[in-house]
Amino acid sequence: MRIGQFSESFLPIVDGVGRVVYSYANGLAKGSDECYVIAPQNNTGYRGGYPFELVDYSASPVIGSPQYKSGLAVLDKHYLDRMEMIKLDVCHAHTPFFAGQEALRLCSKYNLPLIGTFHSKYYDDFYKATNAELIANIGVKFVVDFYERCDEVWTVSESSAVVLREYGYTGDIIIIENGTEMRPVRSEDKQAAIEKFHIDAANPVFLFVGQINWKKGILRLLEAAAYLKRRGEKFTVVLAGQGPDEEAVKAKAKELSVSEHVLFTGHLSDTHLLDGLYQAATLFTFPSQYDTFSLVIREAAAMYTPSVAIEGTAPAEPIVHGQNGLVCADDGEKLGELLLKYMHDTEALTRMGQAAHDTIPHDWDSILVKVRERYAALVARKDEAKMTERHAKLKDTLLERYEKLAAYFGLKL
Repeated sequence: MRIGQFSESFLPIVDGVGRVVYSYANGLAKGSDECYVIAPQNNTGYRGGYPFELVDYSASPVIGSPQYKSGLAVLDKHYLDRMEMIKLDVCHAHTPFFAGQEALRLCSKYNLPLIGTFHSKYYDDFYKATNAELIANIGVKFVVDFYERCDEVWTVSESSAVVLREYGYTGDIIIIENGTEMRPVRSEDKQAAIEKFHIDAANPVFLFVGQINWKKGILRLLEAAAYLKRRGEKFTVVLAGQGPDEEAVKAKAKELSVSEHVLFTGHLSDTHLLDGLYQAATLFTFPSQYDTFSLVIREAAAMYTPSVAIEGTAPAEPIVHGQNGLVCADDGEKLGELLLKYMHDTEALTRMGQAAHDTIPHDWDSILVKVRERYAALVARKDEAKMTERHAKLKDTLLERYEKLAAYFGLKL
């Protein structure tokens, strides 16, 4: 099969969705399939050494998040010429936005099956960007409309399926969890991370990896740090990543008088350094209620580090409290109490770390066997099925509009 993976983010940006798309493309292409990643152009030099092909299109920085790029694929003639030479069999969209709309366009034009994976709580993103419920609700309707046009809709967890239902989607949902790259545990990675970031390894280290964004629950971690400081504890909170709220987080840390305990690493693209930070952590702390899945909790588990998550959230789904990790109420002081209880209990931490490693991560190979089976079934059904209502509607709306837009710029789709 020729498989297209469509994403708004990709390497060298290493956010969760971009890393999932990389794992899909890399794993599938190592078999007998041809895999293509379709994404906004981020770095013209970042191409070599992969078993899949990156087909990117012109893009510009996203306002407020300049590390991300976005653009309309149909306005890039070079991209259109390349796609004319690639005859895809199936499209998998990991976004409902520009890249996802391009997947819809191609599926409409060539009558291809389309899978859409729901990765994020989009209402929260819309509301934060606009501070307007009306606009956020309109955005959610757009998202639901996209998934209603897909041949199959996948979510990455039970919790994310519930969120999509709450948005108004009523069709079938298939849960396909993300896998984890099971990298070797190397002591030299731990030492390199400690030296690079000047971490005091003699005292407990609480690690967070992800966007520096309030929606990730970082406030709870700062409040927990303030609780520990009031009790005279020595510790370090490591925030690994970058994001739009970094300056606000630094200001809040100063307000809570914990700045000396909080270390910002900035953006990390070196997986060895990241693995080293996981190993150096006493506990991986991920108090997010936003995420619909958590790759980072699984990556920490692969490095034998147990995690703390908020009870009832998607990141907490694989955790059995006290056995392979910890769960806590969404409260900064209660999180602080939990950290205080376990931060010096080496025996419990080692036991939970081993159990986390044994029970939480699932390797990508086993996940992709199921993925490929579903792709193949869709491709087989496509030849016998009539043009779906979605394709017919798209030919009258989206494809027609794209053709008119492209014609305005002298391009032909």
